[in-house]
Amino acid sequence: MKVMVVGSGGREHAIAWKLAQDESVSRVVCCPGNAGIAKTAKCLPVRVNDTAGLLAAASEEGCDLVVFGPEEPLVNGAADALRKAGLTVFGPSQSASRLEGSKVFAKVFMKRHGIPSADFEVFDDYEKARAYVEEKRGPLVIKADGLAKGKGVVVCDDAESGSVALKGMMVDRRFGDSGNRVVVEERLEGPELSVTAVCDGRRHLLLPFSQDHKRALEGDRGPNTGGMGAYCPVPFVGRGLAEEIESAVVRPALEGMASDGTPYTGVLYAGIMLTPAGIRVLEFNCRFGDPETQAVLPSADVRLGETLLAAARGELSGVNRAESGRHSACVVLASAGYPGEYETGLPITGLDSLSDEDGVLVFHAATREDGGRTVTAGGRVLGITGTGPSLEVALGRAYAAVRAVSFRGMHFRRDIGTRALGVAG
Repeated sequence: MKVMVVGSGGREHAIAWKLAQDESVSRVVCCPGNAGIAKTAKCLPVRVNDTAGLLAAASEEGCDLVVFGPEEPLVNGAADALRKAGLTVFGPSQSASRLEGSKVFAKVFMKRHGIPSADFEVFDDYEKARAYVEEKRGPLVIKADGLAKGKGVVVCDDAESGSVALKGMMVDRRFGDSGNRVVVEERLEGPELSVTAVCDGRRHLLLPFSQDHKRALEGDRGPNTGGMGAYCPVPFVGRGLAEEIESAVVRPALEGMASDGTPYTGVLYAGIMLTPAGIRVLEFNCRFGDPETQAVLPSADVRLGETLLAAARGELSGVNRAESGRHSACVVLASAGYPGEYETGLPITGLDSLSDEDGVLVFHAATREDGGRTVTAGGRVLGITGTGPSLEVALGRAYAAVRAVSFRGMHFRRDIGTRALGVAG
């Protein structure tokens, strides 16, 4: 079959790479892709929010399946439009995508269907929100309601930092209309997990668990980012915890969406914290995580093309979990200044030396070709993934490969997966 992947980042590169490993997939097309994806798939200059262009490209290329990577076109209803035109699409409807498109919707949904999450309040008035934060005084988390490219969540230590975050969202409009409403919730403590479930509206296939590293700096310091690295599988997740997550989070979410008249077909991503009081859902996303996908797909024993096609058709088998065949670790190389302002167009050196490196995969997140050179084109530039029989080997390969790559101002975290090494060993 022919598959079209929508997107241009590291997640989409990993999806395209995994699809190409599936014998049932004869060709992969990507819109718009990037310099790295172009080595795996045919890239077409169609923007992710150009729904008419995506429809035309999929039709002209004779694609049997369209797989959406980023959340924005899904929240805007692109999957609905392509389905209406007769295409087979892997990605949730606009209504179902509200699980990510609106933090308020997601929190109310979880409360209504008994899915455990942090206590919260919703505000659309800045002064009332500020008064509430000052009254609470303690550590809180403040979330812009709408999409904010992974940066709309601020972890606050006290009322002062909470008020600053509220002003940035609701008064200074740092995230535009996404900050018109905010969720203020209790701050939880505990290790985090990333849950990835492929869903067909009724059934699900749980991919191996992963752990993301959101903060920009070592030791989980600095501002939140879209993710600075991830590893898979997570050594402290046994069968009992996996079953608890399925029964407390995944199944109730799917049943709740179906009972609400918006059956969920696509990837259901759940960010989970393991608190002293039990499992708590931090967020739902309506797509594969980034950079978790760059660690999960190299680890998972799954034929991705067959699996996503079956889900899109509502025909997943009765198998609830995919096994993990190997360990993997992804280290994100970012531009100087990220997640704030950064320079682009900087030449990247060392990539050719990794093309045949055993146990190393290079996923391009924000690159382009310029006069025969590969240059930077965004904040998170590359995801270097190491694989191996253990997490220690995977991390060693990833960081050895990182040392071979360079661009001006490049920065990365040097502690991806280190907390798990003792557990894994």
